[in-house]
Amino acid sequence: MPLNLCDYQTKAGNAIKAFWQTRDVARLKQQHSGKADLGERAGVTGGKNMDGFAGLVVDLVKANGLPDAQIHQQRALLTLPGYFRPTKLWDLLVTDKGRLIVAVEFKSHVGPSFGNNFNNRTEEAIGTAHDLWTAYREGAFGQQERPFVGWLMVVEDAPGSRAPVKDKSPHFPVFPDFVGASYLRRYDILCQRLAKEQLYSSASVIATPRSALSDGAYSELSSMTGLGSFVATLAGHIAAEAARALQKPFSGA
Repeated sequence: MPLNLCDYQTKAGNAIKAFWQTRDVARLKQQHSGKADLGERAGVTGGKNMDGFAGLVVDLVKANGLPDAQIHQQRALLTLPGYFRPTKLWDLLVTDKGRLIVAVEFKSHVGPSFGNNFNNRTEEAIGTAHDLWTAYREGAFGQQERPFVGWLMVVEDAPGSRAPVKDKSPHFPVFPDFVGASYLRRYDILCQRLAKEQLYSSASVIATPRSALSDGAYSELSSMTGLGSFVATLAGHIAAEAARALQKPFSGA
């Protein structure tokens, strides 16, 4: 049975329009209220700007064989045990019959200053994954197959995110792939390596300009880190879990 990708390109376009609209609404609301939390941070603290992508994940889970899985999006139900810390709060979790099926982080990075948050995002992504997989190894989720662990980043497509960036490393050279790489390119490299090192089942970065508020435009940076790869990998994982759930236990000879 073919995978159902849920017309993800159309839904992603709608999610992008909602992303920019939600940021604008949150920013204007805080400006009118006279609160100090202004500028780009106001759009982030609104808290709902990535809901459209969460909806896409929900659709993929339901359409590929687990319509009755428990999909958790309320804050009180989004914590998982860690190994290096007691718990970690995720953005979306899917469980089924007491098993962890999916854990996803949704992130965004909007200018004008792109340099301030890239390293923080990188360290957070690596630490989160390492903590989860160590907890998994130590039996925090019981005896089960590896869950799908996803990291999805939306970055503003702007001159500041596409401009070459210089680095200083006085003692040893920077890896060649990073030399002169823009922040968008650095996110692409990060996502590729997160997946190659199996820290995430799939890691995706997409770029979108502010003008996408009207048309939902976005672009992918590479086939490995594109939204299409993320969606296909997740759909395949859900289909495999659904097939596994139908199998009868092997009783031996």
